[in-house]
Amino acid sequence: MTWRHRLHLDRENPVLLALVAGVVTGFAVAGLERLAIEVLWGQLERGPVWLRIAAPAVGIGLAAAVLRLGGRLSPATADDYIANMHEPTALATRPAPWRLLGALCTIGTGNPGGLEGPSIYLGASIGSALDHRMRRSFHRDKAVMVAGAAAGVAAIFKAPATGVVFALEVPYRDDFARRSLIPALVGAASGYTAFVIVMGTRPLFSFPMTSTFHTVELFTSITLGMACGLLAHGLARAVGAVKARQRDGRLAVSLTVAAVVMVAAAAIGHAVYHRDLALTPGYAAVQWALDPRHSVAAVAGLMLLRFAGLLAVFRGGGVTGVFVPLVVLGALAGRVAAGLTGDHNIGLFVVLGMAATLGAGYRVPLAAVMFVAETTGRESVLVPALLATVAAQFMMGSASVSKYQQSTHARVDRRGTSAPH
Repeated sequence: MTWRHRLHLDRENPVLLALVAGVVTGFAVAGLERLAIEVLWGQLERGPVWLRIAAPAVGIGLAAAVLRLGGRLSPATADDYIANMHEPTALATRPAPWRLLGALCTIGTGNPGGLEGPSIYLGASIGSALDHRMRRSFHRDKAVMVAGAAAGVAAIFKAPATGVVFALEVPYRDDFARRSLIPALVGAASGYTAFVIVMGTRPLFSFPMTSTFHTVELFTSITLGMACGLLAHGLARAVGAVKARQRDGRLAVSLTVAAVVMVAAAAIGHAVYHRDLALTPGYAAVQWALDPRHSVAAVAGLMLLRFAGLLAVFRGGGVTGVFVPLVVLGALAGRVAAGLTGDHNIGLFVVLGMAATLGAGYRVPLAAVMFVAETTGRESVLVPALLATVAAQFMMGSASVSKYQQSTHARVDRRGTSAPH
């Protein structure tokens, strides 16, 4: 076999392309996070309070302008990956620079949400472009695109196993992209490695909790899971309705409504909590909730503010993800449950709330359990987290935060209509 034939086979190999996609995605996501969080939001954090209150509304306006300049693009990121998994064509990469710039405007100015949606989209775009160019013809298995998406999740959360499971699980409501397993493993591992070279390996959360749990807490986890399933169901319905209003309504009206709600939420948050907790991506809100000195009413109030702020972001067409909002709202719900029951193992309740709400909202129970285990470093939460997540799935019904996920019983097209297989 000549070297030319060997080179051709290498170019056709999805595993090698997955490795390249993972490395490129990991470094790219590190740059995206550094720009959005350390540079843009870092500068605003050092500014006066009035500027931090006004900045989210300004950021949404800038994001809308960027998307319009890009050709009246939708703000979809993770949804674009999910929708494209069920189409016979490659993922369009032309909108990627505009959407990523819109994400910087949205998240870098302190809006609620997270970079996980843009990171998934960035990785999927890189993987799809490599697949299309290097293998010379489009492959329906989309393995390299899945590998890029896995790399994006693994990088932004410093959680390689979560990246693999989420990228395989999220396109479906009750199935997996099984043919892409090996490329996803390679993409996630390489994406994580590239990211931590730049950003370090410090975990996202530090949870004080006991290493063991009592039998009664297993029953409590089921109850909490059911409550979080209802929360996720309500969020999915609300987000879907707000996105529909944003698509069908006037841009000026959408931006005005979003700005008023954001400014009000941020101002109330500063007046009550004296910190940037009502908006922003929300990791600080999770750590704040772990403090036992905060009352149930204060935590519940913060939940309402963050819920309203998130809906405002989608009403204005911000480029963000739903993964982190589900995690944060679930954490706050868990903290409320701990306060109501008088259980002193607050960390456990917060973790269970995170897993249940995320798993139900995105219909990704395995990825949710893997996420809390990896990001907290507490393997002891696996059993109660599984119980809470399964209970949440039952309460979620057929709803999802993404209308593009396919079911084994129905196919969802890009317009959100359902048809039998």
